[in-house]
Amino acid sequence: MPSFLTRYATPLTIGLFLVSLVSGVALFFHVQSGLFKSMHEWLSLVLIVPVGLHVWKNWRPMLSYMKRAPLAIALVLSLAVSGVFMANAAMSGRTGGNPAIALIGKLQQNTVEAVAPLFGHTGDSLVETLKAKGFQVASADQTLDEIAKASGKGPFDIAGALAGR
Repeated sequence: MPSFLTRYATPLTIGLFLVSLVSGVALFFHVQSGLFKSMHEWLSLVLIVPVGLHVWKNWRPMLSYMKRAPLAIALVLSLAVSGVFMANAAMSGRTGGNPAIALIGKLQQNTVEAVAPLFGHTGDSLVETLKAKGFQVASADQTLDEIAKASGKGPFDIAGALAGR
């Protein structure tokens, strides 16, 4: 195990940190979020393992850091800044999640008849539009979720069809 620690702890920490850095920046700037979100979340969790190995490998120097003020100051500042972000989110009522996804979820719960005017249609014309796009629609009284499931498609498929894509 010590040779593994010596050989791989720091390189894996650096490699996974770089992946986390690039994916985090891409997510921050909303660049190809679908490509980066899952990777960023999972590999950031995996990063815990090599960081733990790196700390274990370098335990004596870490003890030396713990005796000095810079580490304590850095940890307190990091916690304070993260606390500010959490407090801001809590006070603004944001609990997380993409609001567009939540909106699609709410839309899916409604019938074709109810959402048709939002897309410049009557219930019957939206039924025909959805059928033309490959959806199995029995009536305008079906919910969009029921139609997507009956058609073997997902919520984003029907949302795309409604958006004209």
